[in-house]
Amino acid sequence: MSLDPKDPEKIRQMAEDPEVRAPLSALFLKSCEYRYSYNFTWLGRPIIQYPQDIVAIQEILWQVKPELVVETGIAHGGSLMLSASILELIGGSGHVVGIDIDIRQHNRAAIEAHPLAKRISMIEGSSVDPAVVRRVLRLAAHKERVVVILDSNHTHEHVSEELRLYSPLVRRGSYLVILDTVIDDMPADFFRDRPWGRGNNPKTAVHEFLAGSDRFEIDKEVENKLLLTVAPDGYLRCVKD
Repeated sequence: MSLDPKDPEKIRQMAEDPEVRAPLSALFLKSCEYRYSYNFTWLGRPIIQYPQDIVAIQEILWQVKPELVVETGIAHGGSLMLSASILELIGGSGHVVGIDIDIRQHNRAAIEAHPLAKRISMIEGSSVDPAVVRRVLRLAAHKERVVVILDSNHTHEHVSEELRLYSPLVRRGSYLVILDTVIDDMPADFFRDRPWGRGNNPKTAVHEFLAGSDRFEIDKEVENKLLLTVAPDGYLRCVKD
């Protein structure tokens, strides 16, 4: 008998219920006008994520118990702290490596001064730069359980290249998480000052990637139970080594 209280069928029905979906879509768009995701911290560092996605990543990390978490995009370091804190609770030598093209000095200083800094490494540079990739591959050498979280440049081209470079690190039973796939579901003019938008974003890259790979599948139950998420179709479970 399972001790898990959740009901997968109820989760599916809830997510497909139009009386649930319609107001949630409106709420998501309206909350973006107020920069809702900027309101939260994790252990003192701004995390810039929706609380639902924070919970989902926590569940994944606790389930997989990775030896290494690879994160592209650092910003203020809250996501690094989330991963590092779960690894600390798990115990062992689990480590987080964060990659960002521009690590602001005040953010680097705050991260390095944090009690969890011992579990964190940072690499400044583009996540698709061959020299950066080589450093990550060295850290991942001989690691059986790796989780990859992509949250840097959100253009189709960039995310596609990240998927090509980092997906081989993820083995069966682990996860590849691509954030901000919700860009494809938002109004076409929402990102007028950005190089990404509808038709050119992480979700389009994910769909193209999945069309050419049988190693991953979308874990719909994750997003269905969250209801509010920045990563629809972005929680990928590895099903084949």
